[in-house]
Amino acid sequence: MKRKVAFMDIDQLRQLGAFAHHGTMSAAANACGLSQSAFSRSIQRLETELGAQLFDRQKNSVHLNETGRAAVAHARSVLREVQLLQDAVDETQRRARTLRVGTCAPAPLWNLTARIVERFPSDVFNSEMLGEEEIERRVLDGSIDFGISQKPFLLPVIANARLMTETLSIAVPADHPLAERPCVTFDDIDGVDFLLLEDIGIWHDIHRRLMPHSHFVIQKDREVFTRLAEAGTMPVFVTDIPMQRGLLPDRVRIPIDHPAATKTFYLLVREDAAPRVREIFDWIANT
Repeated sequence: MKRKVAFMDIDQLRQLGAFAHHGTMSAAANACGLSQSAFSRSIQRLETELGAQLFDRQKNSVHLNETGRAAVAHARSVLREVQLLQDAVDETQRRARTLRVGTCAPAPLWNLTARIVERFPSDVFNSEMLGEEEIERRVLDGSIDFGISQKPFLLPVIANARLMTETLSIAVPADHPLAERPCVTFDDIDGVDFLLLEDIGIWHDIHRRLMPHSHFVIQKDREVFTRLAEAGTMPVFVTDIPMQRGLLPDRVRIPIDHPAATKTFYLLVREDAAPRVREIFDWIANT
């Protein structure tokens, strides 16, 4: 006849493991944040539940016996499984809160993030810089929750909402030859070398297409880019988004007079997106 399964809790298994690691009741109790007497009572309850003595107790010492050592090995195995369970639950919850976003430029992603964090602070973003066609494809196949594109996606299964407009300027030192100009065209600056941030999405294509004779010094790190721009004289591109308005205050900002220098961005989702995604999309569309 099988013996009734012992009732024990995870903390008792941790305490048993702590004794095996530290070697004394006092050190193990301290590691577990318990008084020695409370620790000893908990271990004794574990022995009662298991129906076995786990320790050889002598006047001045306590040691694990053979049964205790076997119990420790199994306790550690159980604790590993418990940790795997907790990790799996945490990962599932994280995924449930994570919004997958594909964007063609950084500024509309910052705009979306700021607005969602204010209204839905528990949500987490996982974002990627993608090309327009890939954004459309991945919104369609559901591998991203939100797409940010420079044009609406005119299919009945996709919902679109205008997100923001961004306008490009250049920023030059006050003594730069272009500093007195009220505006410039891409023809005016084609051939001028620029310090350029790498992760800027569609703006990269525009710069290279409309400024084929310019040389671009690419910087990957945004903080390093800002320090170089502050300390150097090479022109840089800036936009009118709020987070860049106070950037490089000692430089002169000159608007670029060209249709390609202004972009309107749209938020895309599937019409049958998850309720949480639709809730956020509808809130964005109506604010």
